[in-house]
Amino acid sequence: MAKLTRRGFIAVTAAAGAVRVVPSLATKPQARHILTLVYDKSLGMMRAIDRLVP
Repeated sequence: MAKLTRRGFIAVTAAAGAVRVVPSLATKPQARHILTLVYDKSLGMMRAIDRLVP
């Protein structure tokens, strides 16, 4: 088994994570976040509503 230094372990872990994440980013269309502020009468203050729009 190869001896890994701390820096080497972090590099290998980051590379393995990138291999799993990058293909899904390329195939998925980017979604936009729409942030809307509304007044909630029951709370008596403004409330933020975050929606994802494809």
